[in-house]
Amino acid sequence: MKYTTVFHLIGKLTKNEHISCVLIGGFAINYYKVTRQTLDVDFLITKTDFERIENLLNQEGYKKDFIEKVFIRLKNSGKQLNLMDINFMFVEKETLDKIIQEGKEIVIGGQKFFIPSLSHLIALKLHSIKYNPHLRELKDLPDIVNLIRMNNINTKDKKFKELCLKYGTEDLYQKILNYF
Repeated sequence: MKYTTVFHLIGKLTKNEHISCVLIGGFAINYYKVTRQTLDVDFLITKTDFERIENLLNQEGYKKDFIEKVFIRLKNSGKQLNLMDINFMFVEKETLDKIIQEGKEIVIGGQKFFIPSLSHLIALKLHSIKYNPHLRELKDLPDIVNLIRMNNINTKDKKFKELCLKYGTEDLYQKILNYF
C-alpha cells in the first residue's frame, strides 16, 4: 500500500508540487468540536493547482465522478481500497490565501493541513446553501447550527449577522435564529 490514508496522499502531492489547499467539510467541522461522520474528504484549492495534481490523482486510482464549474468529486476506483473519495472546491487564489492566512494549521495522519477559521467555515456553508439550497440546506444548516452551539457564537452579534447576509440570505439568517 503506497498511502495509508487519503491525507498521506494529498499531503505528499501538495507538498511535492508546492500547492496550497485547505481542508474543509466534515474533518474541519470536527476540529471545531462538532462530531460529524463523513465518507469523503473536502478541500479548497485553485483550479490551476488542481489541474497540476489531477494526473497524479488519476495514477493513484482516482477518477472523475461529478464535475461542476467550481467543484469536482473524485471517486476511489479501488486501486487502494483504504483511500476515501475526495471533493475539491475551486476558489480564486486571493480567497484561498486569505482563508489560509486567517486559518489554523492542524495535523492529521502526520500530515499538516490548513483549516478555515470558524467564521470562514460558516461562510463556506452559508455560500453553499445560498447557491444550492435544495441540495445543501439539509446537510449544511445543521452543521452551522452545531458550530454555533459548540463554539458559543452569539447569533445576534452584528458581525455574525453581517456574515450571514454577505454569504447567505436574510431568510437563512432567520432560520438560524429560529434555532436559538
